[in-house]
Amino acid sequence: MTEQARIFDEVVAARRSLRAFLPEPVDPATLEAVFSAAQRAPSNCNTQPWIVHVASGSALQKLREEMPGKFMSGDISMDFPYDGSYEGVYKERQYGAAQALYDSVNITREDKAGRHEQFMRNFVFFDAPHVAFLFLPEPFGLREAADLGMYAQTLMLAMTAHGLGSCPQTALSFQADFIREQLGVAASNKLLFGISFGRPDPEAPANTCTTDRAALADTVTFHQ
Repeated sequence: MTEQARIFDEVVAARRSLRAFLPEPVDPATLEAVFSAAQRAPSNCNTQPWIVHVASGSALQKLREEMPGKFMSGDISMDFPYDGSYEGVYKERQYGAAQALYDSVNITREDKAGRHEQFMRNFVFFDAPHVAFLFLPEPFGLREAADLGMYAQTLMLAMTAHGLGSCPQTALSFQADFIREQLGVAASNKLLFGISFGRPDPEAPANTCTTDRAALADTVTFHQ
């Protein structure tokens, strides 16, 4: 294994969804470095169909103060349907990931209030100092959403390489209209999801959560 391959493997293995952050903002030079690296993500015909708005400071605080109440009151607007269902092994993986998180913060299966409280932390961005909202311009659809996913993974790997933590959150797409209004985003840009990020809180129990991965043979078939 080359040194380059070893470093890459370490960065990939280190990236995971973190749910507790220190309040200090990331310095501008590091922000520019990670988002510049993400620009190298692949896309169909090099269309680069991603529009990213990064909220910090007072802009983020405004969202943090209002989004929980809006969600609880049923004020929800989504640009893309959230109607998929998981069955079989996919349901098992979903359950395993959720259980790993609840175990890390000592929330039992019977503690519905505790589970709800943990879920609501999505809307305060797990106290992160920054959130990147990822939009897909009209009239792009499923194919370009895959490009946006490749961009997001490249961005999160860059964050990991620079010592930052991140958490991709589909829950942040539940209030697309409000986010567009607050950040001055054109209505033609459709919100797919958000990524909370910053310096991880090393003392937070939630950040001890780890999830396993399927065996290679369960997902990849090599043909010769």
